[in-house]
Amino acid sequence: MIRFDARLLRPEKPAKGGSPAFLVLPANASARLPTRSAITVEGTINGHAFRAVLQPDGQKSHWLKVTASMLKGAAAGVDDIVTLEITPSGRELEAKVPPDLRKALAAAPKAAALWSGITPIARRDWIQWITSAKQPETRARRIHNACDMLASGKRRVCCFDRSGFYSKSLGAPKAAVRGS
Repeated sequence: MIRFDARLLRPEKPAKGGSPAFLVLPANASARLPTRSAITVEGTINGHAFRAVLQPDGQKSHWLKVTASMLKGAAAGVDDIVTLEITPSGRELEAKVPPDLRKALAAAPKAAALWSGITPIARRDWIQWITSAKQPETRARRIHNACDMLASGKRRVCCFDRSGFYSKSLGAPKAAVRGS
């Protein structure tokens, strides 16, 4: 069990329908996890049970999307310090497949067949590789390449920095100025 305190932050640019808050794990807490990449954890936030995926912050640590239901259950709000107790989960959560990738997989039966047979972690890596593209053209090219690679039997995306540290492709949201 990894226990730590962290401040709840408001994203500077909240995504539509996105999480109202997030937190960055202290380096010493993240260091106790078995990986620098995304990992499903189970635990509590101020005593409220949850199960979620910690995302890599690109600084060899992790961050957590804190949902409205987690805030309510923890009786906490943005700028509050909360206490978390987490442990890696025995079962990985499925990542949400973006609509453009879902459409491409539907049009590529061989890719879709392999997609359904790979692990949730492998699917998450493919999704992160695609969604970490900064330009729409790059994203479209990655989706096309992913379908080709999957159709040819490739189960894992090659050369993808799962921590975001070296490629700077992954990171925590930028926090809004406190009190705003």
